[in-house]
Amino acid sequence: MYPYFYKLPIGKLLILFMSILGLAFPGNAQIVKKPIPDKLVVLTFDDAPVTHYTYVAPLLKEYGFNATFFVCEFPPNYQDTTKYMTWKQIQHLGKMGFEVANHTHTHKGPSRLTHDEFASQLAYIEHKCDSLQLGKPLTFAYPGYDLTPQSLETLQQRGYLFARAGGSRPYNPLTDHPYLIPSWATTQENMGQIMDAFRQAANGRVVVLTLHGVPDYEHPWVTTTPAQFKQYLQYLHANHYQVISLKELSTYIDARQALQLIKPDFTKPLKNN
Repeated sequence: MYPYFYKLPIGKLLILFMSILGLAFPGNAQIVKKPIPDKLVVLTFDDAPVTHYTYVAPLLKEYGFNATFFVCEFPPNYQDTTKYMTWKQIQHLGKMGFEVANHTHTHKGPSRLTHDEFASQLAYIEHKCDSLQLGKPLTFAYPGYDLTPQSLETLQQRGYLFARAGGSRPYNPLTDHPYLIPSWATTQENMGQIMDAFRQAANGRVVVLTLHGVPDYEHPWVTTTPAQFKQYLQYLHANHYQVISLKELSTYIDARQALQLIKPDFTKPLKNN
């Protein structure tokens, strides 16, 4: 006769497993506040192209999905409103319920900045968000996935909860540092890879996507077509995925505990191919 637990549904088995894991490894129980459901996906959008406002946000609302918009003033053409959002449009994204978060002032990676310059780049977006009553950003995305060990220290000093990198793999909250959250980047050429990625949102792992413009008029090599994006959303909706912002990971993960208990591992892939 099989033991009783073999007859349990998968959901209850996961809860039992997480409880056992917490007893064996107390730190794990402190990091995971409640079991992470299967089919949990985080959508993040970089660089503030205008299509985030004109196309992406309305479609997300139509499907009932949340997301994070990592904003910056992308040089040299950020004032061209045919390519980039205005701050008034960004403010409206926040009023729509989306997370507006930090991507530095001018899309400069930390490796090209001193500590003070990086802090100043963060502060610019923080002050902009504060002036527009969007609240202080609590999450960050590394421009071009460019990061340094020192940049993690700066983020912690400024009170950030999570930061997104690359790596084309799922996020494991028990082993991945909260400032080194991996993600897949969508392009016009890798739709098959992204569809495969969605299926990896299981067993306590979260799938995070990096998207740019839909389409991206200034950077076509990272564009996602409107048809592709709509197909992603249709798949997620039809298959009952939960789609959240990066900040909403705090529903499941205690970032402060994770910062204390997980050592940054820079040997793992942190950039996408």
